[in-house]
Amino acid sequence: MIERNSGVQYERMPTVTFSNLQGTASGSTATINIQSGTTSARNGSTAFFDNGANSYHAKQQKEKNRRQGNDAISSALSATYCKLLVLLGVCLPITEVISDQIPTYVYQGFYVYLYVGSILFVIFLYISAFRNRSLFNALKDYHEKNSNVHLKHKVTHFGSFYLRVGAIAFAIGTMVYSGLEFGQFFELNGHPGCRDVFVAITPICRMVLCIVQVQFIFLNTTYMDMARHKVTSRFGLMHMVATNLCEWLYVLVEETKHEIFHIGQHEVDPAHDLVIHNNSVSGTDWSAVNESLHHHHPLHPLDTTLLTNVSSILANATVGPPPTAAAFSGCSRTTIMGALVQQLSPFLFPCTIEYSLICAVILFEMWKTVKSIPDIDKTRKNSVKPVAAKPAHHFSVDCSQSHKGLFFGIMIIVMTIISMIMYFVLYTQPGYELVATQEVTLWETFMYFMCASAVITGMILMRDLRYIKDNSDDHHSMDLDNLLLIVAQTGVYLYGMFSILGSYFAKWDTVPDRVEGIIAEVFGVVQTSLQTMFILHASHRRCKGNKQVRRKPGREIITFLLVANIAIWFVNTLIKGRAVFRETHLEFFGVWGWTIITHISMPLAIFYRFHSTICLFEVWKVTYKAKAH
Repeated sequence: MIERNSGVQYERMPTVTFSNLQGTASGSTATINIQSGTTSARNGSTAFFDNGANSYHAKQQKEKNRRQGNDAISSALSATYCKLLVLLGVCLPITEVISDQIPTYVYQGFYVYLYVGSILFVIFLYISAFRNRSLFNALKDYHEKNSNVHLKHKVTHFGSFYLRVGAIAFAIGTMVYSGLEFGQFFELNGHPGCRDVFVAITPICRMVLCIVQVQFIFLNTTYMDMARHKVTSRFGLMHMVATNLCEWLYVLVEETKHEIFHIGQHEVDPAHDLVIHNNSVSGTDWSAVNESLHHHHPLHPLDTTLLTNVSSILANATVGPPPTAAAFSGCSRTTIMGALVQQLSPFLFPCTIEYSLICAVILFEMWKTVKSIPDIDKTRKNSVKPVAAKPAHHFSVDCSQSHKGLFFGIMIIVMTIISMIMYFVLYTQPGYELVATQEVTLWETFMYFMCASAVITGMILMRDLRYIKDNSDDHHSMDLDNLLLIVAQTGVYLYGMFSILGSYFAKWDTVPDRVEGIIAEVFGVVQTSLQTMFILHASHRRCKGNKQVRRKPGREIITFLLVANIAIWFVNTLIKGRAVFRETHLEFFGVWGWTIITHISMPLAIFYRFHSTICLFEVWKVTYKAKAH
């Protein structure tokens, strides 16, 4: 608006009044000079907009700090919740073994709570993902229609493809194990004192969780959806981590009890087997069992001491009244289905342990990557990406410079199969049990020596390859594999060190396989250490130049190690997984002690050999790619 007064024109400045704003007095106004861009304020508010801007940023910073604090608290609380569940998973099985006063609904009900809670959490995430998928599809159709560019949702996977395939194989073994346990329900339901609804509920819940968890972890991803419900996601993921760890401990304790019971049944004369079967629930005449144990192989001092220990363990076994968990344990392996589970459990329960280990580590990695709110917007920009049309892919593998290693590896597998056949044949012949054990031990020592020599040769051949840092895309996919490899290596160390101690300090120095056992386990520990260092080192190496791409130094060695680890996996799974493989250790550590040591360490050792083949194949594939690095 322009006013004229005495020929002089005055231009009135527009004013904008802000009421009740921070940095100004109540009812004060601020005037903006549009021409000069200056600002004036009444009531002494000379820095209104500066103060307002600072106040806004301060408020944003305050909210950000509070949000970060809440994220830290939710992370700590979820970790504490997981710790409490795991400790309960340790205390309950041990208490159930020591005491016969735990009701079944408490012991088995805890695991049903873990299974059902994990299933409900995954269902919650799938419902959330389904609701968000419709919005994503609408936006996707809109952008594709206007820009003629195909959009694809970015998917995040944890672990390599071969790790996921192996985990699915272990999941199949777990479901078979649970299915056989569920089959016992129909037999036990007709036995007085053995009826228990948890015999059916627990295996079914475990099978459902196994299917849902495989779909959730390995075949799909709800990574972005978890950021929308980060508190629920953190607690849910930690609940699933605790479920897998508790499942590991549960199977470990149960199989240890059943193998000890099986050792006692195996050592008792057939005429007395009925004593254990008929009295496993309502109290056993252990004096008859002890008498039978002491009359079995009375001439060998090792067998006599072993049978004394077995009888002592069985005499102290908890077989309480029907409502207790111990009574249910006594019933479960005395039926037709129970006998089948007992025969197959040495091969199936390591699958459960290895599957639980993989899932626990992957779920923990997912828990660490649940994003806070400030990071969500940054990630959303990369969550949808345009994808240009691509021709059909043809899968091809360059197997050059691998034939010699593959040939020698196949020879190792053939000799290993022959060695195992000889072991199983000789072990069933009276008087040849020791010969069978020595034969396998000597072949195992030879394999460790060959693999250790191959590792040293491979390190020398690959020393000139280019070394890359951890931020490489190819190396990023192996971080989780290397972590699992280091964790599984603990089992090899535990079994080897306990075996060395048990063989070296055994009372009977005249035991023929004492020296061979020490040498084999020392070679095993050394070979494992060298191989782990080799894999961690080789995962950083890449070919440089056409000469290295053409010659592929060290690839023959990696091929040989890959196949040789499969052979060692056969030996660990089919022979060394049983506690009775080393009778000297059963005497030295006691039946309880050595059986527990075997069931803790050997599944990890089995997984180490399996996972070594995965890591070696990743090195075999990535290190020698023809593309430039």
